[in-house]
Amino acid sequence: MSWFKMIRLGMLHVAVAISLVPITGVLNRIMIHELGIMASVVAALIILPHLFSPIQVFIGQFSDRHPIGGYRRTPYIALGILLCVIGAALTPFAAFAMDASFWPGLALALLIFGMWGVGFNTAVVSYLSLASDMSPAHLRSRTIAVMWFMMITAVIGTAIGAGRALEHYTPERLIEVFAICASVALTIATLGLIGLEPRNATPVSHEERHSAVDSVRTVVADPLARRFFIYLMLMLSAILGQDVLLEPYGAAAFGMSVRETTQLTATWGSATLLALLLHGILFSRWLSNKRGAMLGGAIAATGLTLIALSGILRLQPLFVPAVAILGFGTGIATATNLALMLDMTTPQQVGLFIGAWGVADAAARGLGNLLAGMIRDLTALVAGPTGSYATVFLIEALILGVALVMLRAIDVSAFRSQRRELGQLVAVMGDA
Repeated sequence: MSWFKMIRLGMLHVAVAISLVPITGVLNRIMIHELGIMASVVAALIILPHLFSPIQVFIGQFSDRHPIGGYRRTPYIALGILLCVIGAALTPFAAFAMDASFWPGLALALLIFGMWGVGFNTAVVSYLSLASDMSPAHLRSRTIAVMWFMMITAVIGTAIGAGRALEHYTPERLIEVFAICASVALTIATLGLIGLEPRNATPVSHEERHSAVDSVRTVVADPLARRFFIYLMLMLSAILGQDVLLEPYGAAAFGMSVRETTQLTATWGSATLLALLLHGILFSRWLSNKRGAMLGGAIAATGLTLIALSGILRLQPLFVPAVAILGFGTGIATATNLALMLDMTTPQQVGLFIGAWGVADAAARGLGNLLAGMIRDLTALVAGPTGSYATVFLIEALILGVALVMLRAIDVSAFRSQRRELGQLVAVMGDA
């Protein structure tokens, strides 16, 4: 498994990320702020990839047993990326159709966003399976780490590029930017995929796939693991529930342009990446996983509180630094909670437990964003636009505080005490 092959696998991860950023970093703001579509409806459409995540097990099992033309993964990766990219490119048309006539537009949006969600899951499980097929066990963590690093760098770069391209927003320019992103994603995926998988190759390793139901059932059977599962869902839903609302909040509270709100994704991602690198190099030497998770959660809660206060007090200079603080806390919380997650995994049931943590991640992202959108819509009637967003962020900070109280009562050492390297942490993050 050469570095060149790792980078080519990373290009597939980058392609999917490039299709994702314009939707979660630009279109959410346009739909909620400019078009006036309810935040709960926008959230429900954007979380479709998370709702469809259980199909990954079926797709993975099907590709295991049904190679096409001698290739186990390549046809499924190609199909997934094609659906993902085409669906993403068409999402602005769905948004404008909902603005023109809501119910027919919503039907079209469900079809287009559904195409994007199915393609996303098909591509992700297929190229992660290919990474597993091609990587020996001792190199798998490095492979996924390279893929994940390339992905988050692409997220930052795409956010910056899309923001600059939309400095003067028009519907036509939005459609053009989405088409450019789709073209770039398809080109990168093609260059990464062609010739990557050997024909009729025998996988280096093969691991049994477990359904989401089996994974969750295994965790629920253990009281300590069950408590950690609930904590993980609360923590993730609080930290990630702001994905749909951050950009429209910047527009509503401070009148920020499309370009300015798009840059928030780059700010958040850069701070997250910096925190992950600092944790791997420095913080992990003197912070235990549990203390690190407490620290990261506290920093993220501070960021959420400051984001809310910046709007309530009309302090725009506080807003972007608060987003960076949230991103930094998210990075530390991510690394340390992944370490805790691995501590809560037994060697005999590693596949089942990792699957359960993946379910917690997908469910928390989906529910967190959907509930955030619903709370925003309900509170807008009494608190006004800015107050409704601020209410959501304050509630998320409160949920994060409850999660940290739960964490204090969880004795991870009683379940399993084992330190992990940063590469293993990033590998699990990539798999999730």
